[in-house]
Amino acid sequence: MEAFCIEGGHKLKGSIQPQGAKNEALEVICATLLTSDVVRISNVPDILDVNNLIKLLKDVGVKVSRISRHEYEFQADDINLDFLDSAEFVRKCAQLRGSVLMIGPLLGRFGKAAVAKPGGDKIGRRRLDTHFLGFKQLGARFVHDEERDLYLLEGRQLRGKYMLLDEASVTGTANIIMAAVMAKGTTTIYNAACEPYIQQLCHLLNAMGANISGIASNLLTIVGVDGLHGASHCILPDMIEVGSFIGMAAMVGEGVRIEDCSVRNLGIIPDAFRRLGVRIQQQGDSLFIPEQKHYEIESFLDGTIMTIADAPWPGLTPDLLSVLLVVATQARGSVLIHQKMFESRLFFVDKLIDMRAQIILCDPHRAVVVGHDHKIRLRAGRMTSPDIRAGIALLIAAMSADGTSRIENIAQIDRGYEDIEKRLNKLGAKISRVDD
Repeated sequence: MEAFCIEGGHKLKGSIQPQGAKNEALEVICATLLTSDVVRISNVPDILDVNNLIKLLKDVGVKVSRISRHEYEFQADDINLDFLDSAEFVRKCAQLRGSVLMIGPLLGRFGKAAVAKPGGDKIGRRRLDTHFLGFKQLGARFVHDEERDLYLLEGRQLRGKYMLLDEASVTGTANIIMAAVMAKGTTTIYNAACEPYIQQLCHLLNAMGANISGIASNLLTIVGVDGLHGASHCILPDMIEVGSFIGMAAMVGEGVRIEDCSVRNLGIIPDAFRRLGVRIQQQGDSLFIPEQKHYEIESFLDGTIMTIADAPWPGLTPDLLSVLLVVATQARGSVLIHQKMFESRLFFVDKLIDMRAQIILCDPHRAVVVGHDHKIRLRAGRMTSPDIRAGIALLIAAMSADGTSRIENIAQIDRGYEDIEKRLNKLGAKISRVDD
């Protein structure tokens, strides 16, 4: 297994461009299963999760042409549905959570799907109930094959229906949308997720001939159509990577410009960092983070301690709480980080405590960070990346620490960040990839 060796204390300076959005890529690539025509997608991130999904689509029979490193054409005109029931397919799905997004388009176009329990980050329970309840309301039947841990679904005549989702699940909403675009009649989804990823998926599907209205709201209306055709689509910059770069620039930057961020699609991400005292300047569609010799955490208007919590869009994405927590360790003041959605995502703070961070882990969902104000620098350590977002947070901590740190299991980081060490080294970091 590969690891990162990080020599801390080196300042970052210069410009960096965010990759295409990982979560959007997984959705729109799966949407290509809905038509036999060619769908061209650009700004595709060259990362492990996306590449594994593309390989899985090839195994199913999708013709994939790589136009350039970040641009592909997909044509699903000869799908091998028998492969979906094979042991190899089960094994590959178990390694990739994005495989769950194949259920909706396969069910919507072919009337059946077989999907294994998906893999991904080890950050606690991530249930699929919302997906299956939505499919059931459209008229699908499903059984759980416990011996092979397969979900078998069949819905030859899906019909549109009003549904109120039990949670605003992003992947659940995406899956239900893709299943409903060719269902008979009208589907109304209330409490739908409305993240930019979902908006982009809806725009692509409409370009392919779907009839979706209410985009960017939590109330979507989908009028079923007889079929979809080809289209072209460009993936947004990854807002999680943008947030990660803001965190790096705040901790170890001497002036970092993040180019072409699609600022209007970042929501409250920049403001969340501003609550920690981080100065951010918007320059057109780019962000400039000047050197932060000191940054002071704000208090609420009544003087109480600042709380930063995740919430469904347009609230703060849970994927950035790990980064915000690390940035807070060198701020002036204290903050409560409240991770509501996943019960295991804050456990990585033990590694930060070993690095001399002052953090009180109240319970699996809450941590109080007492900032050092750069008076106590973090010290280098040896650690393991438990998931994508904790991995990048630990990388930021190591870049700001005294000494040389080692992060193992960096395949987790590679799942979501493209050539991360090469791109950061161009800004002045000292990160090397080594083989254990």
